[in-house]
Amino acid sequence: MSERIKKESPDYVRISTATALSLGLMRGRFYRDAKNRCANLLVHYDKGCMANCAYCGLARKRAGAYIKKSFIMVEWPLFPMDVVIKAINEAPDYVRRTCISMITNGRCKRDTFTMTERLKTETTIPISILISPTILKVEDLRTLQEKGADMIGVAVDLATPELFDMYRGKGVSGPHTWDKYWQTARDGIEIFGKKNVGIHLMVGMGETERQMVSIMEELWNLGAVNHLFSFFAEPDSKLSDRKQPPWPTYLRIQLARYLLEEESIAFSDMGFDDDGHIIDFGLPKDELVTIINKGVPFMTGGCVDDKGDVACNRPFGNCLPGEKQWNYPYLPNSSELELIRENIFKIGPN
Repeated sequence: MSERIKKESPDYVRISTATALSLGLMRGRFYRDAKNRCANLLVHYDKGCMANCAYCGLARKRAGAYIKKSFIMVEWPLFPMDVVIKAINEAPDYVRRTCISMITNGRCKRDTFTMTERLKTETTIPISILISPTILKVEDLRTLQEKGADMIGVAVDLATPELFDMYRGKGVSGPHTWDKYWQTARDGIEIFGKKNVGIHLMVGMGETERQMVSIMEELWNLGAVNHLFSFFAEPDSKLSDRKQPPWPTYLRIQLARYLLEEESIAFSDMGFDDDGHIIDFGLPKDELVTIINKGVPFMTGGCVDDKGDVACNRPFGNCLPGEKQWNYPYLPNSSELELIRENIFKIGPN
């Protein structure tokens, strides 16, 4: 009897449910006709990821078979790489980028090189890699660029070294370190260039608004772009009972990011109360409301397409569909903007 063929990378890949819908590999509809503009691929092995991040659906110690584990609260079905490449080439025009998410596994580096090269030679849209710094060296970043990636993401996630160690490092018997992630971010900026490295930051892990704004400014000054996420508990994970951050907190941090990156407002221009809440954004109220009314500060931030528009918009990756979104995958409408204006300056529980 022949051996069972393992359905693992680089020949197989998991894709997000939203990607499967956009590529026509699953049937379904998006709330408010949101479009998933990036094909999100996840490297897959039966043994899974060796890391144990407390909030991650793919954590080593999370209960259940690895293939059934969700990631950012959605299922990631497994498909042959050939099928995914064909679907990308036949996808609607709004699919404008591909992103490969690495995991912490000894085989992942080699197979990510192979998958990146295939995407470069067999598809036409740009390629990002959400890298796993723990298993990479500087030369590996150069290899990813040579194979065809033009942008990378680094999921620092936590706003302070203490929180990072608590939730990704020694606190959960995990392999990741703050210093390695930051050095990889610096190396990535040197290799890929300014604004071609996106840093994932997750709100709601015990940091203050002041701490989050501070790290966002530091990263922006280095040449990275800040991609914001909200904590959204994975069932059966170590933090499954933890609540999302208060919505007004997340709105304020989104607005602060926009002001730092688009309006040249500095951290030192802003004011904070004794608990670290933002109480002054460094602009007169009427100017601030004009910016809020654009709606753009509250849309998902991610890697851009070849026209400079956000491609990695992750529809409903932070919350369930509804008027109150932690990251809007579309421009907020008038009723959503009204809700934002009513809540953004509130201090206290959700």
